[in-house]
Amino acid sequence: MEALLAALADPVRWRLVSLLAEQPRPVGVLAQLAGARQPQTTKHLQNLERAGVVTSERTGQRRIYALRPAPLRDLADTLGRIAAAAEQVGGPHATYERYERGLHAERLAAQESGWVDGRSFTFHRSLTGHPEVVWRHLTEAALLAHWWTPDDLRVSELVFEARPGGRIVQEYRDAEDVDASHPVAGRAEGVVDDVRPGERLAYRLSPLLPDGSPAFTAHIDMDLGPAGTGSDLDVHWRITDSTIDSADFVAGIEIGVGQSLDKLATTLAADADADADADADADGTGSTHTQSADAERTTTEATDTRSTK
Repeated sequence: MEALLAALADPVRWRLVSLLAEQPRPVGVLAQLAGARQPQTTKHLQNLERAGVVTSERTGQRRIYALRPAPLRDLADTLGRIAAAAEQVGGPHATYERYERGLHAERLAAQESGWVDGRSFTFHRSLTGHPEVVWRHLTEAALLAHWWTPDDLRVSELVFEARPGGRIVQEYRDAEDVDASHPVAGRAEGVVDDVRPGERLAYRLSPLLPDGSPAFTAHIDMDLGPAGTGSDLDVHWRITDSTIDSADFVAGIEIGVGQSLDKLATTLAADADADADADADADGTGSTHTQSADAERTTTEATDTRSTK
């Protein structure tokens, strides 16, 4: 496939392929139609033949070239699959395009400091697990690290002191930067304001600009409550202290926070499934032990009966 792409990348070779798609032709005719010299045309055709897209036969004093459609169909199928993956509804490319549109709008709006102060974002998620379970994922750094970034990022440093006045540090890298060889993708710092275990968590968080200054301050309130066998989580963001350079961050809030909360929901659901499987295995093991004990007693009783006889 790579050889084929390289062969087709040359404009003259592409013109020759188009001419051969009409009908097989000799070198001299192809050179004339392509507006090229015959020696150069021969070299181009040899390149295409090595790539497998054309074939040739000598007939008398002439060499006739013909197109082989199969490699082109294979290439078309491959390109079609690539395009389909990029156009997947709700996929990463769709998310990026949505962010790109929002980014353009926010950059146009960011004309002076305070340009976005007072803007708010609200999120709601119905979660698997009781409030005390969800609370742990909201406040324990080891659990936060599994969900507290969007899909294309990973936490590289995390501090979350779940007490009033507690310190918050969130540093993140590209998810595929596994050896931390690339620059940090972002960093945010903040402080906890209010903690009511299992009920309410409030804190301030500021993403940092490259020079280390805050882009804005996000006032984040999380309200948690029981809902059937699970929990309801309501999250409210309010922006203050916004700078002109905060547009890139603001454009990503709705998408990024939404993705993170979706990851939280997925994590909690997976944990619940794992717990259910563990309970089922435990019940099954207990039943097996009971059956084995019953079988052993039966065998022993049978042996005793034969001995008596």
